[in-house]
Amino acid sequence: MEKLPVMNKEEFEKRLSDGKYVVEFKADWCPDCSFIKPHLPAIEADFPEYQFLQVDREENLDLFRELNVFGIPSFIVYENGREVDRLVNKAWKTKEEVENFIQNAIK
Repeated sequence: MEKLPVMNKEEFEKRLSDGKYVVEFKADWCPDCSFIKPHLPAIEADFPEYQFLQVDREENLDLFRELNVFGIPSFIVYENGREVDRLVNKAWKTKEEVENFIQNAIK
């Protein structure tokens, strides 16, 4: 999973303009992010047609605000620059919840 550098909304949108992506919004200090972390490689393997990216809250606070991501961990699915669906809240998430979200988003 690629961790994105510090970027603004315009740079973020340009990065996602072509292709299929699942973006995880997280922070290193977040216990709920740590809970889902061990499951991310398996989740990523279940959706090989999508590139998985991470955005760190502490490095990209302005981007989080611009995208209205007010809870972590959160996930947003993008296809060719268009947001398809989002699982944005501050609740912890299980592997099954994240996989169900992605599966429903890509239908």
